[in-house]
Amino acid sequence: MNVYSILKARFLINEDATKNWRFIVFLIVLAIIMIANTQNYERKVFRIVALTNEVKELRSEFVDRRSELMKLKMESTVSQKMLERGIVPSSVPPQKIKVKKPEDTGFFSRLWQ
Repeated sequence: MNVYSILKARFLINEDATKNWRFIVFLIVLAIIMIANTQNYERKVFRIVALTNEVKELRSEFVDRRSELMKLKMESTVSQKMLERGIVPSSVPPQKIKVKKPEDTGFFSRLWQ
């Protein structure tokens, strides 16, 4: 087969052209599958990039909120907010209250009494 017969596409009309057509159709189907796969891959890459950016934004927002919370939980901030409402800190320190439980309060101990 020479170049001239390829340019004239004689391989598509001769006696064993069905083999050639099958191969061409196979190549076209394979090319379509490859194009669809590439587009699917690119769509997933764009989705991953978008989700990565969203994670970065959410992480920075979390850090900002956590620092705000730490500032609000500080004793000086709380006491300042309470002074604005007219509540002053106690001059008497708090005392711990302990409640003593009986040693054995189970079902069987009540039965044997």
